[in-house]
Order: sequence, then C-alpha cells, then structure tokens
Amino acid sequence: MNFTLFKRLFILSLFSVLLVWTSSCKKDILSTDPSLKLSFSNDSVIFDTVFTSLGSATHRLMVYNPSSSKVKISNISLASGTASDFRINVDGESGASVKDVELAGGDSLFIFLRVTIDPTDVNNPFVVEDDLQFLTNGNSQNVKLVAWGQNANYILADTYNTGFPPYKVVVDSLQTVHWTSEKPYVIYGYAVVDSYGKLIIDAGTQVYFHDKSGLLAYSDAVLKVEGTLENPVHFQGDRLEPEYSELPGQWDRIWLMESQPGEDHEIRNAIIENGFIGIQAESFLHVTSNKLILENVTIRNMNGMGIFSRIYNILGGNTVVSNCGGYCMAFTGGGNYNFIQSTVADYWEYGIRKTPALFLNNFLLDSLENPIPIPMHFNMGNSIVYGYNEDEFGTEMVDGADSAYFFDHALIKTTRDVGDANLFESVIVNEDPLFFDAEENDYRLDTLSPAIDKGSEAISSQIPNDILGNPRGTSPDLGAYEFEPGQGKK
Repeated sequence: MNFTLFKRLFILSLFSVLLVWTSSCKKDILSTDPSLKLSFSNDSVIFDTVFTSLGSATHRLMVYNPSSSKVKISNISLASGTASDFRINVDGESGASVKDVELAGGDSLFIFLRVTIDPTDVNNPFVVEDDLQFLTNGNSQNVKLVAWGQNANYILADTYNTGFPPYKVVVDSLQTVHWTSEKPYVIYGYAVVDSYGKLIIDAGTQVYFHDKSGLLAYSDAVLKVEGTLENPVHFQGDRLEPEYSELPGQWDRIWLMESQPGEDHEIRNAIIENGFIGIQAESFLHVTSNKLILENVTIRNMNGMGIFSRIYNILGGNTVVSNCGGYCMAFTGGGNYNFIQSTVADYWEYGIRKTPALFLNNFLLDSLENPIPIPMHFNMGNSIVYGYNEDEFGTEMVDGADSAYFFDHALIKTTRDVGDANLFESVIVNEDPLFFDAEENDYRLDTLSPAIDKGSEAISSQIPNDILGNPRGTSPDLGAYEFEPGQGKK
C-alpha cells in the first residue's frame, strides 16, 4: 500500500475515533447549566377512568433530556407529598418522591404514575389533581396530574381550535340528548351543543364545572333546563370544600347563541352560582328571532356578570341575580327584555365595584370604534334593583335607533329623576328594601320592607306564585319573593 495513503487513512480513522470518544465524553459530563430544561411526552396526565368501586389505574410519562450533556434531576416529587392520591415509580423506586436521577444526553426516562380512588367517598372532590414536579439545575418544571374522584358523568374536552376554549361536543347536529339526575355531570373544558342539536337537562340534575369550563349552545342549538321547585337544576364549580361554597370565579359561563328557528332557550327552576358569567346570551352568526326564557332562576356570586347579552330577547320572571363583581345584568347592543317579579341585588364584597347592578345600551361598535345603533326595549315590573353603589341603574344610549326603557312598580336605587311618567310608574327610590339577610344571599323581604304590598296585581297575575311557590294574592310585593309572616331562616 502506498505509505502516504496509509498515513492519511490512519489519521482519518484516528480522527473519527476521537470524535466518537469526545461525543461520548460529552454525554458523560454532568451539566450544571441552569438554562437546561427537560421535555415531556405530555404536559398533563389525565386518568379518565371512571371508577365505580375502589380501584387503581396506571399511566406512563416519558421524560426527555434534549441536550447533549448528562443532567441530574435533583428531585422528582408530588406536590402534595405523601398525602397525594398519586404515586410515582422511577426505575423501580416508588413513593411520593425520588431524588438524584441522572439522565444521559439525548436519553429518555419512563415514569409510571398510579392513582388509587374510592369513588363512593363523598368527601372526595370530583376532580383529583396534583403536580409532578421536576427540579433540574435549579429549574422547576411541572406536569399536571388529573383523575376523577367520584362516580359521575365526566365530560373531558377533546377538541382544540384557535379562538375557542378546549371543548367536547356532547350533542351532535339533529340530535337530542337528556342529562338526567341519576349521576352528576362534571365538565372539564367546554361542553358544546352543536347547531340544530338539543340538550334537555332534567329536574334535580347537578352540573359541576372545573376551572375555566363552561356550557355552550352554539348557533341554532337549543338548551332546555327543566328543573322544578322541589328539584332545581344546579350549576356550580367542582370544588366541594366548605370554603368554596360561596366563592365566585370557579368556572367560566353558560354561553347561549341564537337558538334554532321555532325554538327558545328555556331555563326554569335553576341555581347558577360561583362562576365568571352566569349566562352570556348573544346573536352570533345571525340576529336571533327567538328568546331566552328564565323562570325561577337564581344567579349569584359571579366575579364578572350575572347575565350578559348582545342583541338578544330575554323574558324573565321570578329571577334573582345577586352579588356580581361587574354588572348583575348588562343588556348591550339593543334587543328586547322584559323582567317581572325579579330581584337584582349587588352587595359585592370582594373589591370595589364601579359598575351599576343593571346596565343598558343600544349599540355595538364597528371596527373604527364608531357606534352602530340597534333598537333596545327594556321593561321591568314589580321588581327591585338595589345594592351598595349610589346609582345601581346605568344606561348608554345613542340616537338613531328606536330605544326605550320603562319601570312599572319597582324599587330602584338611583340618582336619576324618576318623575317622567314615560319611563317610571309607581317607583320607590333609594329606600332600603330590607332584605331578610343579604349577607347570606337571602333576598326575602323582612317585616318592615317598603317593598311589601307595593306591586301591581296586573303584573303579578302573569306569574301568580313567587320563586318559592308562595301565592302572591291581590296585594303582591316587589321582587321575586312574597313576604310570609313568621318566616324564619332558610
């Protein structure tokens, strides 16, 4: 062989060996780079098994070291420690934490995660959560762990589209689905009723929403909530601890777009509480010609708004909307609204509220922020609008659209002149309605309330019993509750 060629081949081989050796050494060098981060096969691990008896489930998580250098994971641990319902197993070592796990450059690691649930334990939350924490070179990274804690119907978002929250279609187009009271419904993400689908929620059904979750009836879908006085339908957050029983902002909203032709959205005998917006009703793809009907509905403790609308038609009777961080009722972009025997009471205690309890406007804004006038007609009879603020009734109206409001037999807290008979008839101004216990969300009237016997029988005859089923008689009171002598605490 030519000596020069041999020499070149030898040097090339030696160089290749050095490259391999250098690369191997680099992988064996333990990096202390604080910017180095791990990657994971999932950013959350969801155990979507619904147990009917005591049982366990195991999932797997892959952990990757994307760098070319070895790293030491100082600690892999469950945030709740030994109190967690979850357990981890790393290379045969199991428990609530594992320390000093080394991972070569470009290598991966299996972690097995186990959860044990007793779904018959009513002290369990519906959604059991924890965080799996990784500490690497001072960096902390988390993977969310989620499991179902009680036997229920769980609705888990499985669709992700830009501009919409994560959701799952629970009613397809042209389908009718009943939610029954047999087991609670727990919504994780958004539950969606598709166009021309209908969701009917039966009396006594309990619906629990996880953080940022909600219920959406899309354009031309229909929602029917069919509670009774004895068995109302209840919408609330999924945290069951006592400290969450009156806490606002635990879930997002019930979102209603225009219903399909010939059908109205109907919510009867329901309690909606502790979310961001109780009901958002808006014309989305086209202006609705149908209505949202509210009867014997209580909406309370919303850190945004109780009822928020854009170009909608709403009929409400025996409606109670209370304690909202923004507006209790905000009817915007015009529309038609008629509320009778209703109580709007805002005693928000979680901060300063600068908005009135009831707000109306008759326009939307175009892309240049110019108002587009839209007709607005609002009527309220035999009702109460009251709260902490000096003025609990606000309007923002522009010319160019037929718009009017009218209060017929009402108690209102306002700085407005109520002497115009075209706007106000038989209105009590700025007198405390003396609710039985506003701090406890009890808006029945106390013995000396100025709202007692001040209603119109012509109005009350449209809804002769109050929200509790008590008859109003010939001298009805203002608001959703008729005073009952000798009434005690609820």
